[in-house]
Amino acid sequence: MHKLISTSTILEHELSELRLLVERQTGVVLDCPNSALAAHIADYIESHGLGSSAALLERLRSPEQDPSVLSSLLDGLINANTGFFRHPGALNALARHVVPQICARKGSDGPSPLRIWSAGCATGEETYSIAVAVCDALSQNGASGANHSNGPNNATRQGAGNPAGNGAANGKTVARNGGIADSAVISAKPGATLSIHIVGSDLLPNHIEAADRGVYPQSALEGLPPATIRNYFSKISSPTTSPNATAIEARNEARGDARDFSLGTLQPVANNVAHLLVKPRLRSLVTFNCMNLARPGYIGRFDCIFCMDVLPQFSRAQRIALIERLHLYLEPGGYLFLSQTEKLITSNLNFRAETFDGYTFHRKPPAASAAYGR
Repeated sequence: MHKLISTSTILEHELSELRLLVERQTGVVLDCPNSALAAHIADYIESHGLGSSAALLERLRSPEQDPSVLSSLLDGLINANTGFFRHPGALNALARHVVPQICARKGSDGPSPLRIWSAGCATGEETYSIAVAVCDALSQNGASGANHSNGPNNATRQGAGNPAGNGAANGKTVARNGGIADSAVISAKPGATLSIHIVGSDLLPNHIEAADRGVYPQSALEGLPPATIRNYFSKISSPTTSPNATAIEARNEARGDARDFSLGTLQPVANNVAHLLVKPRLRSLVTFNCMNLARPGYIGRFDCIFCMDVLPQFSRAQRIALIERLHLYLEPGGYLFLSQTEKLITSNLNFRAETFDGYTFHRKPPAASAAYGR
């Protein structure tokens, strides 16, 4: 079957305009060759019945365009660099240096949530890695973890970096309501509780859908300590989960079972399990949202922001604008995590570089300039 739209009918100036529209609206610079971009556009036009590249451009130019048009067009064009614990230096600094500092500060300032944003989270591996690191950090500090059951499995009983386990379940039940304020309550120190909110955002809806499902091939977790996998993931026999899968998995876990709930049943999992599901006790810490980092909606202030491998995809002007927004969204004394190949390119922001175990991150001073937020 021949394509209705040929790549030769997509003119070079149309490709240039499309690149410019994408950069203006999302910050992303499409660095793929014209031939690859033209082939992708031809497929998109045909699959969406638009008729021509001119019709697509007219839709993208419209100030009232549906945001899903651009995000669906970019699906397959944006390189989603992702993976569990892909930046171990950053997560080590978070768990061993930043979380203890924040807990101590919040404990002295009165109760307030620990809020972390994973900006550009792709399919969620980074966001869940952050959640694991926070749970393990609190466990190693003798904190009590949120617990969904009184069964043998406990998220903080035995962490990846704490094979012996020194946390204890406090029997608190965590509920999710699908909003930004989803949280689990964890003891930061005796007599104190810490509410944890972790937000993952990405431009592409299909990435967010995958992150929200929390189902990953077993190969994606290769190399992680077995204790981490046992504590935070459940084995399933199919990557397709039903809407009530999480509730069924929670019931299975309370019974101490590993079951197949891909079809809402309670059949034993085969030995050759190929997929793993994020356990409810970890999932309850995380909320995922679609967000365009070039035009973000305000979702509050954060103690930590992870923006890993996002800046290189942006133009210089958009990188500067994004860093300024991230600075604004950080609490005074908050931390910005970038990959070690990324540098801050704006000098008018008040960030202080800190290094822990060879990893350098950036802190907004507690008394940050009012020009960029309190």
